[in-house]
Amino acid sequence: MRAVRQDVLGGPEVLKIVEVERPEPGPTEVLVRVRAAGVNPTDWKHRAGGGFLGQPPFTLGWDVSGVVEKVGIGVTLHKPGDEVFGMLPYPFGVGSHAEYVTAASRTFAAKPSAIDHVQAGALPLAALTAWQALIDTAGLREGQRMLIHAAAGGVGHLAVQIAKAHGAYVLGTASAGKHDFLRGLGVDEPIDYRGVDFAEAVKDVDIVIDTIGGDYGPRSLRVLRPGGVLVSLVLSKLADTNADGVRTETMLVEPDHHAMTQIAALAEAGTLRAEIDSVFPLEDAAKAHERGDTGRVTGKIVLTV
Repeated sequence: MRAVRQDVLGGPEVLKIVEVERPEPGPTEVLVRVRAAGVNPTDWKHRAGGGFLGQPPFTLGWDVSGVVEKVGIGVTLHKPGDEVFGMLPYPFGVGSHAEYVTAASRTFAAKPSAIDHVQAGALPLAALTAWQALIDTAGLREGQRMLIHAAAGGVGHLAVQIAKAHGAYVLGTASAGKHDFLRGLGVDEPIDYRGVDFAEAVKDVDIVIDTIGGDYGPRSLRVLRPGGVLVSLVLSKLADTNADGVRTETMLVEPDHHAMTQIAALAEAGTLRAEIDSVFPLEDAAKAHERGDTGRVTGKIVLTV
């Protein structure tokens, strides 16, 4: 089968299409024929710096949408021919930028019939991150005020939709040119991070989702009301603490079958939809990474297989 492989760390040019042996599903696993796979910031960061994966060789990609080709012993949840989507276990279950992947059957949920594979392939990692940050970590409740940084980004724009589906009042940072897009998602107050200091313009927020890092975490503490929570999705020096009447958490996404079924239900109802920035065939994975490296992606990049 074809896979996108790299033998060294570096720029997009290190990504090559190679032929590798097709995997076989073990007990409780399924073999999925990949139809589409999202490309996330974690992909181009691992490509360049290794990250959790260390040194190559490896095949990147955690998002999957495809068709079950074969099931291992003990699998009852899916059958050959089923359309499924999900996130390979992060970070070490990587490898979806290929024609086939294997993973535990409960990694995947049934693909919503209302969306195609490109849409489904864009959702898993970013939507799971948003869900686990908002629902599991922050405990989002109806009527709460929340601030989402980089609200037009891959995780951000899905977090907006999940928050609105749960009755939140949403503020979101983005450049002024993306404010109409944010309003279309349901953002109540777009904030131009280039024109104003959000830490001065925003107050009395219950939840902050920080997808940027750097000084955004410490500055965000100033906008939280007592009892508020800051969830950081980047590994930063902001320590988890309950000081000053607020809580901070640093979170990495985890595989979660129950959350995937909730995400699927929102997508089926039309309440959750990925904005597709660009689509590339598998053989143009390097071009997809070049697009990601620009830092100007709105929504998600997807590879088709």
